[in-house]
Amino acid sequence: MSSASTKALSTVLTEQEEDSSQLQFPQEFESAETLLNSEVHMLLEHRKSQNENADDEQELSEVFMKTLNYTQRFSRFKNRETITSVRGLLLQKDLHKFELASLANLCPETAEEAKALVPSLEGRFEDEDLQQVLEDIQTKRSFQC
Repeated sequence: MSSASTKALSTVLTEQEEDSSQLQFPQEFESAETLLNSEVHMLLEHRKSQNENADDEQELSEVFMKTLNYTQRFSRFKNRETITSVRGLLLQKDLHKFELASLANLCPETAEEAKALVPSLEGRFEDEDLQQVLEDIQTKRSFQC
């Protein structure tokens, strides 16, 4: 088999292995943990403040600043307590870490919307159960400081 054929076959096999709707991810993601956009934002803000307080303040990269701005814009939770509470709520459910992060980052309002955004939820959760989880998340969002 030529190297071009081998590479093409490898690409096809890789594409078949990755399917978030079936919770199939590359092997290197199996041991990785997911972070919520809000958690990433807090980490980046902490790093930024460390840099600002350092004696030899260094210019933060453009990628760092763009990521910080992105996470600020799309963070759904504004404080550590709310993030911890939402993560705890979702950890109590039988969710894959991808589903947990997706629900927390996207904050769908209905079970139907959640299943459209995260297809792997289809058939695994009753609409009523999923709707209750989404409402609990919305309640936590509405009471954050």
